[in-house]
Parts: sequence; C-alpha cells; structure tokens
Amino acid sequence: MKGDKAFTQTEKTDPIVVDVVSDVMCPWCYIGEKHLEKALKIASEVEVRVHWRPFQLDATLPREGKDRQQYLCEKFGGVEKANQIYDRIREAGASNDIDFQFEKIAVSPNTLDAHRLIRWAGEAGADVQSTVVDHLFKAYFLNGVNIGDRKRLVDIAAKAGLDAGEIAEKLESDTDIDAVRGEIAHAQHIGVTGVPFFIFNQKYAVGGAQPAEVLANALRQTAAELREEKAFSAG
Repeated sequence: MKGDKAFTQTEKTDPIVVDVVSDVMCPWCYIGEKHLEKALKIASEVEVRVHWRPFQLDATLPREGKDRQQYLCEKFGGVEKANQIYDRIREAGASNDIDFQFEKIAVSPNTLDAHRLIRWAGEAGADVQSTVVDHLFKAYFLNGVNIGDRKRLVDIAAKAGLDAGEIAEKLESDTDIDAVRGEIAHAQHIGVTGVPFFIFNQKYAVGGAQPAEVLANALRQTAAELREEKAFSAG
C-alpha cells in the first residue's frame, strides 16, 4: 500500500521521513517502537526523521476512561480470554526488553488528550516527540499510569522538558482536538485499520509490529530510490 502526502510535505533533499501511526494504549505499538529503534541502528547510514501520528483503538471510551476489568470483559469476553492474548504479548515484549505490567493497569484510557500532547511535543522537535511517546508507553505499560488523566500528562510533558503550565492550559481547552481527530480520520481513509503502521516518505507502508530487519530494509530501499530520483533529476 502507498502512503499519502497529507501527513508530511517532504522535499527530496530531506531525510527519510517515517510516519508512525500508533496508539499509546496499544502494546504492539510499544513493541513496534522498539523494533523501529533497532531498525534505525541497523540502517544507521540512513538519515531518518520520525513523526508520530495519532490513532485510537477505541475512541468510544469516555474521557475519564473505563475500569480495566470491565473493559476487558466487554472487549475480549472476559479476563481469562484477555490474559491468553496478553501472554503472547508478554512474550513478544520480553524479547524486546519490555516487562509488560498489565496487572497494574486500573483504567483503560481514552487517548485523545495523550495524542494532543504528542502533537504539541512534535512542535518542539522530532526528538522531543519521540521522548514523550516513550514516556507515555512506559508510564502506561510498566507503571499502570492512567495516561488519560490530564495531570499525569502534564507530569509527562514536564519530564520531557515541555512547559507544564502551557500544556496544562492547552489540555483544559479544545486546542487541536479537531486536528487530531482529522489525522485519525485521514489514517482510516488511506486504509489504516490496525497499528502500528509505518509510512516511509509518503510512498511505502509497512503494517504491524514487523521485525527490525524488515523496517531497516524499508528504510534502505526508500533511501536508495530517493538517491536514484535525485540522480535522474540532476542528469
């Protein structure tokens, strides 16, 4: 599947842009983040800029979230069934140095505000945005933090070096709610039905928490094509 230019406008001389469509309540997205980190090291010769894009696995959750046990019963038909699914995820996490602590999660959050924070972090730079995303994953999956709680989001923002007062003020407003929802709708429009979903330079896409080697190959292939296009235009 091909990507879409509505995400990022990129000149041919720019680094490879990887748009990662994800939801911070998605354990496979956390695993996907780790795979991407490994891919960047494998293909270290490729200059890359990572942009995190929003997606909501369940936009129907109330803003305050929902009791975790109730949510699991409704989503998976019971805690036992959910545990069977999460056992597989624990195994995948362990191989990526992620010690999932699902039992610490008391609330399944609505992640709209978390995505707004990620968007604002992106305005401070790609590195800051990636740091915020990582903090959100760790807070939720390792410590059971309710990442739908605005006070917790302010704490995470401050930890990443953002202005806590400014973030708190924005979270209490409607700032960028429509923009985030618009990006989610756009992702769905171009065919994203599950996350993580990686889009390389708006052209190529890889769905799922694919191995690092697959992502590294996609980076190298995209970079090679970009060089060929540049050589052709120069000739």
